[in-house]
Amino acid sequence: MKITFLTVGKTEDAYLKDGIDKYVKRLKHYIKLELVDLPELKNTKALTEQQQKTKEAELILKKITPLDHVILLDEKGMELTSKQFANYLNKKSITSISSLVFVVGGPYGFDQSVYDRANDKLSLSRMTFSHQMIRLFFTEQLYRAFTIIKGEPYHHE
Repeated sequence: MKITFLTVGKTEDAYLKDGIDKYVKRLKHYIKLELVDLPELKNTKALTEQQQKTKEAELILKKITPLDHVILLDEKGMELTSKQFANYLNKKSITSISSLVFVVGGPYGFDQSVYDRANDKLSLSRMTFSHQMIRLFFTEQLYRAFTIIKGEPYHHE
């Protein structure tokens, strides 16, 4: 199974890049992971929130194929423990799904067209985090999930 982590904008802070790189390197032992950073929109002050979401949606949807199983990282998504997330990934890997795409939207969230294309929504917390930090939290949770699946000692109850 291939996992794509699709984000709008780039990670700018070095400490976050270092943390993400740490988990991406560890994940290579378990899965094929591709990080795709879509460019941030330019001149957004002239755009309404909805116009910005629509333009971001166009960029996001261009990167998604009909065969992809799309999961939006969204505050209204399902809330899972780390073990439940591991079970979720494990179930997807033993079905006919060969490509999971996790998506982080822009600062105003997703356009309705992206919600319409999504197969699932996942919330990492009820709290709000910056889009930069979510990238680190998600890659760590992805790594944690695969160590749980493999029965390795990273995760403690």
